[in-house]
Amino acid sequence: MRKHNLGDLEVARIGLGAMGMSAFYTGAGKADDEAVRVLQRAVDVGVTHIDTAEVYGPYANEELVGRALKGRRDEVVLATKFGLVAHAGGSAPDSSPENVRRAVEGSLTRLGTDRIDLYYQHRVDPDTPIEETVGVLADLVEQGKVRYIGLSEASVQTIRRAHQVHPIAAVQSEYSLWSRDPESAILPALRELGIGFVPYSPLGRGFLTGSLRSLDGLDADDWRRTNPRFADGNLERNLRIVDEVEAVASEVGATSAQVALAWLLAQGGDIAPIPGTTKMSRLEENAAADEVSLSEDQVARLNALEPAVGARYDEENMATIDA
Repeated sequence: MRKHNLGDLEVARIGLGAMGMSAFYTGAGKADDEAVRVLQRAVDVGVTHIDTAEVYGPYANEELVGRALKGRRDEVVLATKFGLVAHAGGSAPDSSPENVRRAVEGSLTRLGTDRIDLYYQHRVDPDTPIEETVGVLADLVEQGKVRYIGLSEASVQTIRRAHQVHPIAAVQSEYSLWSRDPESAILPALRELGIGFVPYSPLGRGFLTGSLRSLDGLDADDWRRTNPRFADGNLERNLRIVDEVEAVASEVGATSAQVALAWLLAQGGDIAPIPGTTKMSRLEENAAADEVSLSEDQVARLNALEPAVGARYDEENMATIDA
């Protein structure tokens, strides 16, 4: 698979987000052995960028990833996140120095490794200055426990302040054909600073694959049932986006998921999406998007799509995003 750069960190253009194997979505945690096989197959097909977090489970997803990558650690770029689990007796988000130190040791143990390639602050902690948190992360880089530092859902102001303390390699946020908020301010700032961008949920939480045209079949506790873009009739209103993606897919002889990923890759060589899946067939389908090329006209048609109806999170979750 071709490569993209996140700052100075080289990764496969298409990664794998492991969250859904252990948390939040239908089937999570019910087929760990198959999840291990999917993670191992990812490495086989060149998907070297694996993304997890301590809060997924919590802890279960890191343990799963560590189990799957045993003996293959040096073949991957391993990313995890801290800050949404409070280890020091407070409440989350917590990016205080003591919490970060405890978090990294736990992640290293669960992942079965001596270093984390890309270590993200999962959400900005309003009670701890970003300079203080990044200072601790810089110490971890000096100690060799962390190779590169990342931020997730951080504002331009926070990114700039953090980058002054220590180079930030990557920023992670939701970005896809139905969630394009980063285009207005985040992406221009990252390109000015030389920071890479990692879109999570690049397939719109499964919506852009075209296989999710109703909530039927989702587990009762599937997080999407309460997400504003899926609830209150918004899923049906947003199907126009999928219809256009499917039309382009038909033209290029690809799947809708592959077109959605190819559109993201066409946005620049500093973008490396991390689609998630629990299925071997979907993993291989997503990886094959590396070979899909869209014409300028097709990209323009997708660019012109109207935004999705509904907020990307409910009010409680939106409140955790740095603005």
